[in-house]
Amino acid sequence: MTVAGLLLAAGAGRRMGRPKALVELHGEPLVRRALRVLADGGCGPLVVVLGAAADEVRAQLPDGVRAVVADDWASGMGASLRAGLAVLDSDAALVHLVDLPGVTAAAVERLVADPVGPHTLRRAAYGGRAAHPVLLGRDHWDAVATSATGDAGARAYLGGHPDVELVECGDVAVPEDVDTPEALARFAGS
Repeated sequence: MTVAGLLLAAGAGRRMGRPKALVELHGEPLVRRALRVLADGGCGPLVVVLGAAADEVRAQLPDGVRAVVADDWASGMGASLRAGLAVLDSDAALVHLVDLPGVTAAAVERLVADPVGPHTLRRAAYGGRAAHPVLLGRDHWDAVATSATGDAGARAYLGGHPDVELVECGDVAVPEDVDTPEALARFAGS
């Protein structure tokens, strides 16, 4: 079974002052950091969804990573999720967000641990609270794409689905996003 790593990195990062994909943490752009986490966690192939500053972000991508541009990226995360799912050819997709530098390869490994198939539906949990990343089996993609609107992504689908398996990751990862320079500074200092 193949589990693609799908990284959503299209946003303009208005509160950050620039696209978060290009923001550096310890000398590494967040887009490269997130892709490394996906690869080290066992995902492949890797696909990144671009939007704002697409050419600049594309220049940061490692060899072998496929980039797709969400033309309607400004409408929110749902557009990025739809664009990414549309190009995948795998049994499942581990969906990760570029502004979550506290997510580790160990958390990804837990989510993609066997068995994974087209029916799989998992979310990382932190102290029992559902968060990111999310593992979506292929059987769910059409319904997820239909429900993904605005900045909600897969939230509505996951919230109403009784078969979502929560995988505790609080001991190996941190779920906080870095949306502002202050949040990035706090994260870099921790």
